[in-house]
Amino acid sequence: MSELRHECGVAAVYHLPGPQSPLCPSQGPSQASRLIPRMLLDIQNRGQLSAGMASFNPDRKHLIERYRELGSVSEVFRLSHKEKTDSLMARFAGPAAIGHVRYATCGKDDVSYAQPFERRHLQKRKWFSFAFNGQLANYAELRDQLLAEDDHHITRATDTEIIMHELAKELAGEHRQPLLEVMRGAAKRFDGAYTLAMINALGEMLVARDPLGVKPMSYAVQDSLFAAASESVALLNLGFAQENIHCLEPGHAIVISDGKLEIQPFVDNPSRAHCFFEWIYFANVASTMDGRSVYLSRKALGEELAQLEDLPIDNDTVVVPVPDTSKAAADAMAFKLGVPSVEGLMRNRYSGRTFIEGGDARYAKAASKYTPLREVLEGKRVLLVEDSIVRSTTMRVLIDRLRTVGRVREIHVRVACPPIVAPCFYGIDMSTIGELFAPHFLNKSATDEEAFRAMAEELGADSLRYLPLESIARAVGRPAGELCQACISGQYPTSCGQQLYEIAVENAGGFGDPTAEQSSSRTYEAVKPDA
Repeated sequence: MSELRHECGVAAVYHLPGPQSPLCPSQGPSQASRLIPRMLLDIQNRGQLSAGMASFNPDRKHLIERYRELGSVSEVFRLSHKEKTDSLMARFAGPAAIGHVRYATCGKDDVSYAQPFERRHLQKRKWFSFAFNGQLANYAELRDQLLAEDDHHITRATDTEIIMHELAKELAGEHRQPLLEVMRGAAKRFDGAYTLAMINALGEMLVARDPLGVKPMSYAVQDSLFAAASESVALLNLGFAQENIHCLEPGHAIVISDGKLEIQPFVDNPSRAHCFFEWIYFANVASTMDGRSVYLSRKALGEELAQLEDLPIDNDTVVVPVPDTSKAAADAMAFKLGVPSVEGLMRNRYSGRTFIEGGDARYAKAASKYTPLREVLEGKRVLLVEDSIVRSTTMRVLIDRLRTVGRVREIHVRVACPPIVAPCFYGIDMSTIGELFAPHFLNKSATDEEAFRAMAEELGADSLRYLPLESIARAVGRPAGELCQACISGQYPTSCGQQLYEIAVENAGGFGDPTAEQSSSRTYEAVKPDA
């Protein structure tokens, strides 16, 4: 669903002492940082607004050098101009580096929000740069606490800056603090979801994953090369063997210090609440997360849809995926039903970023992204498969275009996900109940079937069906208790997340709460930092 965005992706690389790794760039271990743009390209799906990197090099005056700009990875690192790329990579060369890609809602396209962030200090152990993916649900509380201390000042409305200050607080003092203990201390104050990568001016590195494992993080060690990234595909495409690629366990950190790598927990009792949306939508289809293939999960979702299908099938029935993330589910559904899966919608990959706007501009931007093929669709009964419906902006345009341009006979929308009924406070761009489509129809006075009929009518479809909640755990292959399904259940894995949701429901007059009457169209504008 093109109207939904993730916040960030993180990458890290470190050439450890020892023989040069065959995976190392031809320039040698001292320029292992050259691998960062390649890794970021593979996680570009996680953020398109800005990209950046920071590297450590003991042989230059500026031990940590940082580079970040607005734009795609190719634009920021000038990948279409070899001389410019080589110049950048030489300037920021180092045996250790971190990288970041970022997405943000309209209005925050400011390079000062681009990551990595850096905090300079006279003492090398206190000089660090870090990159972060996620969101702190208790951002406002931490911000207010910092501002209440002494004469503190915060320059950006982002929890990334808050995390930077919290890490700096842990590093304060006269004695050198191990990075694992820095993470342990800061994590006690964090409520939310996060993965982060950090380097300091001593040449140490930290890669950490939150105690619930909401956000993904993969890592690999092969020969003398260590690398980590938000998704496994970035490591696979560097050349790491599949058996050397692992998922970092929740509440664990990888620390590289004095040339040695260790993996240890930084919380006593980590548990699991993996974001199910990673498998359904966000992750690259070639990635594996917490032992489960993204492709196979989406394929299983399509098979779940097929089992629920009760429409009569004729020779003019076709399955059409909404490009691109719905294709695996659509193909699996079509195969199980014994009907063709056709690419009746073509996506314009060069239409640029689409921000939500009003009126005709919003329609025009959504329409420019997809072209219906009349030659494929005319007169057909279409089972239109989508991975999710969040705000319904794109779906409304697609249905209209399928009818007017594609000249289809019928449109039956099939969603490979349950209805999105609650905001996300952990780093997905859907922070208010009022902006969501489904909560306006789901309340105690209507059955699911009645609500789905009303939704279909509102969208202009002939019918609409979602997957039930229990389908997700089956498709992902994880117990429901190990997944964060807050946006489809209203049950949040952290206390601050649950509190924010209860406030949201109250302020929205019951939207998102099946047991509450809808009495108001007011929406809850959460204090949603940019990550």
